[in-house]
Amino acid sequence: MEQSPLQALADALQDHPQRRAIERSIVSLLEIARSSSDSDEWRLINGALADIRDGLGVFAPHRQTRKVTVFGSARTSPEEAAYRLAQELAAEAVARGFEVMTGAGGGIMEAANSGAGCENSIGLNVDLPFEQHANRYVNGCDGRLLHFRYFFTRKLFFLRESDALVVMPGGFGTFDELFESLTLIQTGRTPPIPLVMLAPSGDHFWPDWLQDIQQDLASRGLISPEDTSLLKQASTASEAMAHICHFYRVFHTAQFAEDRMELLLHCPIPSDTLSNLNREFDELVDEGNISQGESCDSNGILRPCLRFHLDRRRIGLLYRLIDRLNDLPLEVTPAIEQPGQRVCSVPPCP
Repeated sequence: MEQSPLQALADALQDHPQRRAIERSIVSLLEIARSSSDSDEWRLINGALADIRDGLGVFAPHRQTRKVTVFGSARTSPEEAAYRLAQELAAEAVARGFEVMTGAGGGIMEAANSGAGCENSIGLNVDLPFEQHANRYVNGCDGRLLHFRYFFTRKLFFLRESDALVVMPGGFGTFDELFESLTLIQTGRTPPIPLVMLAPSGDHFWPDWLQDIQQDLASRGLISPEDTSLLKQASTASEAMAHICHFYRVFHTAQFAEDRMELLLHCPIPSDTLSNLNREFDELVDEGNISQGESCDSNGILRPCLRFHLDRRRIGLLYRLIDRLNDLPLEVTPAIEQPGQRVCSVPPCP
């Protein structure tokens, strides 16, 4: 007799390390089921869960490789300077060890996938009635193209899987992706990653926009003055990648441990430098001070870290701290994971 899906799920949960989280998810579905029999609502739930399932499956083999996401107009033609610049950016990103993610469409997305090549591209397509057909450079890449039903699940994976964002000139869709990213970064809902505004030399698309942001938003107090630190500008591929690589020179990643922020680093900070950082960035800390210790990254590697209670209204200041750390004249390890590094105990270290 064929086993029912519910019985198969119960069997699979017996020794699953995330059993409690899965059970809470099932309880949520049951609660929705008690109150809703609407077909549209269940179509939304099923579609969102299918998007998440497919996304997790595609990205699982690529978790160890850093990724640069490139946003930009689907209407940029191959004759334009921005198209060629996107190709150069992707090629340089691959040369520096990154994979390249795009929305899988035409224009800037096609150019970036072309520059990266099929073996280093990932495409996150979305179902649209026009424009958004997967470009030829990612369409035939086995296991590297996702078709999302919804924009919100697509955006989730862009931010969840990106280690850097490069935004090139574009229209409503590009600005939607830009502001969604800025909102999640500014509110601390996604770990800090570099965000680079890239346009060809002589193109004032981003300089004019950033000037307007400073004059109309910062001057009115609608954003914090340091929020402009969330953005970098570049006019060449090498300049954009220099910003991205410098962001990870000393800084490795950020994570929350209970009520504290942890900045995981590639090397420890000298004690006198730590004292200076506490004076310089006192407004970033909600209470107490910045202390140094060790913590485990997502791969179980024990790394030096800085711990503090973050004032989440000052994310722009957090980016300034990361810039300050990366500018320190410290000897850093040449690779993210190296033989001989200490690993965390099981259960994970405190």
